[in-house]
Amino acid sequence: MASQPWTNALLCLVLLAACRQVVEVDPAAALPMQLQERTLDIDGASVHLLDQGPSDGPVVLLLHGARFHSGTWQELGTLALLAGAGVRAVAVDMPGFGLSAESAAEPAAWLTAVCDALDLERVTLVAPSRSGAMAFPFLLEMPERCSGFVPIAPIARDTYADRLHLLRVPTLVVWGTADAYHPVSDARAMTAAIEGAQLLLLEGAGHAAYLDRPDEFHAGLLGLLGR
Repeated sequence: MASQPWTNALLCLVLLAACRQVVEVDPAAALPMQLQERTLDIDGASVHLLDQGPSDGPVVLLLHGARFHSGTWQELGTLALLAGAGVRAVAVDMPGFGLSAESAAEPAAWLTAVCDALDLERVTLVAPSRSGAMAFPFLLEMPERCSGFVPIAPIARDTYADRLHLLRVPTLVVWGTADAYHPVSDARAMTAAIEGAQLLLLEGAGHAAYLDRPDEFHAGLLGLLGR
């Protein structure tokens, strides 16, 4: 166990190297583009989001936990980091959170409508905690719209446990070793259930592990995109 921090650090370096080899970006085009704050109308309900990066780049759709919102990804530097790597990063306030209105739409239908409104054909979905309840239905009902999945100690995984083997997208399970709500054994079980999934344990990080260890989280995310 004492070697775990070094193992994670080595994994991050390997992932970053892989990403640099696979995702080649013109340095001039890699400069983070101006952040756009946008509001969509989805079935009569407003949806607030932040959008940064090239319109023709691969897309990462960032959801959030119950205590957070789209601005969390801006504060963490994730939007600018992805834009700088040639990736379009879209952070959205889920229904009833942040500046988005409540919605009666089912999770998969709501996320599909957001993607359609933004002309996003396929996305890598980042889903911390509470947003797992939205991510799993979308991944299972609309697999053709998903190019990758980064669950971060997501809820609802037990609800969909018997269907996780159906997921066929590159997946990086992220978990904090000091998560007070969900033990690391849950992370290992989820990783084993999804074919080809990888596990990134963030040593000493809590439930919102990406906030505690942002550098390692970002390295893992970029590595997944490089796959």
